[in-house]
Amino acid sequence: MIVWLLLGAVLVYGFWRLLLNEPSKVYNLKASEFYNIVSNPDQKEIESVRIGKDWINGKFRPGYEREGARTFKVPRDVNSNFDLEEKLLYAKIDFDYQSPSRFPEWLGIFASGLVPLLIIIGFMYFISRQMQGTGNRALAFGKSRARMQSDGQSKKTFDDVAGCDEAKEDLKEVIEFLKEPKKFQRLGGRIPRGVLLVGPPGTGKTLLARAVAGEAGVPFFSISGSDFVEMFVGVGASRVRDLFETGRKHAPCIIFLDELDAVGRHRGAGIGGGHDEREQTLNQLLVEMDGFNTTDSVILMAATNRPDVLDPALLRPGRFDRQIVVDLPDVKGREGIFKVHTYGNKVPLADDVDLSLLARSTPGFSGADIANMVNEAAILAARKNKDKVDMECMEEAKDRVLMGPERKSLIISDSEKRITAYHEAGHALLSYLIPEADPNYKCSIIPRGRALGITQKLPAEEKHNYGKAYLEAEIAVRLGGRVAEMLKFGEPSTGARDDLERATDMARKMVCEWGMSEKLGPLTFGKREEQIFLGKELAIHKDYSEATAVEIDKEIRNIVENCLSRAESLLKENEYRLDRLANALLERESLNAKDIEELMEQEPVTTEIQ
Repeated sequence: MIVWLLLGAVLVYGFWRLLLNEPSKVYNLKASEFYNIVSNPDQKEIESVRIGKDWINGKFRPGYEREGARTFKVPRDVNSNFDLEEKLLYAKIDFDYQSPSRFPEWLGIFASGLVPLLIIIGFMYFISRQMQGTGNRALAFGKSRARMQSDGQSKKTFDDVAGCDEAKEDLKEVIEFLKEPKKFQRLGGRIPRGVLLVGPPGTGKTLLARAVAGEAGVPFFSISGSDFVEMFVGVGASRVRDLFETGRKHAPCIIFLDELDAVGRHRGAGIGGGHDEREQTLNQLLVEMDGFNTTDSVILMAATNRPDVLDPALLRPGRFDRQIVVDLPDVKGREGIFKVHTYGNKVPLADDVDLSLLARSTPGFSGADIANMVNEAAILAARKNKDKVDMECMEEAKDRVLMGPERKSLIISDSEKRITAYHEAGHALLSYLIPEADPNYKCSIIPRGRALGITQKLPAEEKHNYGKAYLEAEIAVRLGGRVAEMLKFGEPSTGARDDLERATDMARKMVCEWGMSEKLGPLTFGKREEQIFLGKELAIHKDYSEATAVEIDKEIRNIVENCLSRAESLLKENEYRLDRLANALLERESLNAKDIEELMEQEPVTTEIQ
């Protein structure tokens, strides 16, 4: 390395001397001619001279150059009686004396060339040290950026993972295959070449991979899909080759590729050549996973929440033999996640904290949501100078995660607060009166986020299928806020916008997706394209006639209007309960399930606020 640096420095210095230090042309003027010129007071040829010890260096005036040379030199005769200074003054020629040097002339010439050379060598040596300190990354564009974890380096284990027991079992089998391959090979079993973890964001896919690194006992390489493709053509494919080559050197090992959709998207999806580099990287990944040079001792794990955009060749058996769905946890899984994040005094809990109740009241929460909720609860407890996290902190943290922090600075008039109280009381009362609806858990008129109030429900059990009666009950409860406003104030408010949107969407799905319309029958209408685990609707393909569209709109309207009539009837019959709930909300701002139950069981005495 040092030899090449020196050679490069010498070449650079040589070019620098040629380009920047090209010697200027100097005319050798005869001494007799020089003295004749300076003896003439009217001379116009010489502009200036510098008198040295042995030589006189001078400069011609413009237009009087000799043989193209602007400068000249003349040998100096020290013993001559010629008064040079007097002649130069009369001839009006600028002159000065060259100061005598303390060093020999050859040393100055040598130093003038050596100093730039040393600077160049020092700079190149500094660059080489920087490259060595970063693993030669400055020029190693094609090298993989995977991070290696050896046995025992990762502190995560399967004990730190909860809510995805099936995924853990599948991964434990892969780890066991690496540790005891003969147990499976004696029956002709082959180790899975690839394991793909798919699921919504925050469900623990990357955490599972980190747990595998801690449990496997083999080298574990982790890299993100975005680390492959850069601005240089061919870098992605080169990094894939280097990644698997490194893996083979440390075999048996596991390679984890996070966010696979960044590099594994469907080929040919774009127009033009803008995706050629990414497709080249994908092609190299396909070859390494199941090509001529594959090996059974390198297992590829990958994670994505966009399996719908992955190339089909990537998903076939032989590449990703197993696709493990890591979905949102159920109530048992959520309780396990709460225990993981609070176990062993990670977060000290008070005696009143009921993790089972918290798990039931957080349907749809992912593992990341629960971790964030526990962290928020710990921060709230510390802010209130409490020794332990109690149920009050947990409930407040849950509300912060769901809707945002309390908007204490929001100024609400008494009339707006009254409208909000009756709105939320309408939801809570219908949830109590309709048997098919989920029971109440909490009702509040404290502003949070963009909502002025909220009514939370606590499902009696985890539900995966929903019947028609339950859906109609939910639509009626959704419309309860608007009905209560119409009943007490004679007009609706804008606070029912989200309720109307959700009720309409539920009714549309009942008609178009779930075949719950008696008039249209068990048919589906309109093919929807959605991102599977992200829940974003991309497009709707209309595959029905205009006449059918009219019937669909009628059926949606009928469902919503029937539920609206049901809500109006129930609230009119129980108006005294509606007033009682609204009054209690105005007084206390927040009611739990027990408070609502006690208010509903009281005698029918009207207490409407004037």
